Amino acid sequence: MKTKQIAHLENYSGTILIPVFETNLKSIIPIKFEDVEISSKVFYGKKDTHYLAEHKGNTYIFIGLGKEIDYKSIKTIFRRIAAKEVESFGKNVVLFIPEQFNPELVEATISGLLLGTYDLGHYKIKEKHPFLGDHFELEILSNNDYSITINKAIKIARAQLETLGLVDLPPNKVTPKYLANWAVDKGAKYGFEVEVLGLEACQIQGLGAFLAVGKASQNEPQFIIMKYEPKESANNLKHVGFVGKGITFDTGGLNIKTSGMLQMKSDMAGGAAVFGAIQLIADLQLPIKLTAIVPCAENSVDNKSFLPSDVISSYSGNTIEIIDTDAEGRLILADGLSYLIKNFDPEYIIDIATLTGSSMGTFGDECAALFTNNEAVSKKIQETGDAIGERLWPLPLWDAYKQDIESDIADVKNYSGKPLAGAISAAKFLEYFTQNHSAWAHLDIAGVAFGDDEFAKSKHATAYGVHLLTKFIEQL
Repeated sequence: MKTKQIAHLENYSGTILIPVFETNLKSIIPIKFEDVEISSKVFYGKKDTHYLAEHKGNTYIFIGLGKEIDYKSIKTIFRRIAAKEVESFGKNVVLFIPEQFNPELVEATISGLLLGTYDLGHYKIKEKHPFLGDHFELEILSNNDYSITINKAIKIARAQLETLGLVDLPPNKVTPKYLANWAVDKGAKYGFEVEVLGLEACQIQGLGAFLAVGKASQNEPQFIIMKYEPKESANNLKHVGFVGKGITFDTGGLNIKTSGMLQMKSDMAGGAAVFGAIQLIADLQLPIKLTAIVPCAENSVDNKSFLPSDVISSYSGNTIEIIDTDAEGRLILADGLSYLIKNFDPEYIIDIATLTGSSMGTFGDECAALFTNNEAVSKKIQETGDAIGERLWPLPLWDAYKQDIESDIADVKNYSGKPLAGAISAAKFLEYFTQNHSAWAHLDIAGVAFGDDEFAKSKHATAYGVHLLTKFIEQL
């Protein structure tokens, strides 16, 4: 999407988008824009409503914002307009920006409009959304110059669109190799280094926990390492590490899932969030050093499957007793975390994963579960999430839960065996492999990465985490 600013609508012909703050149903003062008036009896700016009017050949779309607005609401409102009013858009579209808008709301508006071009029908014959046309240019009617904000908003949406596609595409398309190729291509385009460890390289490195998960699949596992530094490198850059779960499909292994398998193409949503975040961070050229690891594997079933009661090795040198092969995400994250800490030693570490149904049972689809022993990190990432509508809430990492991962035969076990405190015991397992890192956080996004909303008939990706991780880094 390209944009340009205009100062007036003289001789303009096309569609005009007009955000409107709520008045009230009984207001005697109509909603007015230019020489178009709308009676409050038919439209008064109520949130999640909009009204179309035709006047002198132009289409006016009045968009209700409600009385109080926030980033997420604005983004959703304008995504809805872009998605649901496609037939109203032609070659010329103008967005009017009210004086009450600040840069954050402008960012949310533009990102929402571009996200509204997303269509889940990847394999359908369809027409391209007008906003994606080669010659389309969204005109911005405002007295203020928002060009920097708008450019950033477009980059945010593009990264989120990439993530939506990665998660929603089917598992016979998005294999570990597909994700490795994606990383290499985007690294070349946006300017970050990519190293991919294939099967033999992972064996040489001793990534035993990671390899155990992927060994039953015909699709070779790929351990993807991405490194970013700004083109204009500065001294004393803070170093952040990301680890994302990249299970491209999860059958549960020999502890095969008895329900919910249809959605298990989404089990790489944490990894996809890391992919989208590093694209965005590199695109924005943020002044940060970033190392991101996404271990990618398919948890499948055949005669090579790892077994319940197996004892496997890990990159850290610790042994792991396998209680449940469906607790596989924490195994690949354990090796990812260990590899990151040993070889790169970042100041801050965040891992992100669709890890447990327990977190979903606790929070539903309202927020992610946050685990960290660093109060400053906890506060900062929660504030960041609240600001953009990607919310988190902390759960404890008390030592009382250590018993859930204690094993008689190995250093640690991968599952408590109890239908209780599942998200917490999983986080305690990961903590075991962080070497007591002082600024590590674990985000369990099982309930927020893939779900239902108005933009498709079936469950689909949300791109949760892309903006959250990026904005967290911006504020370090």
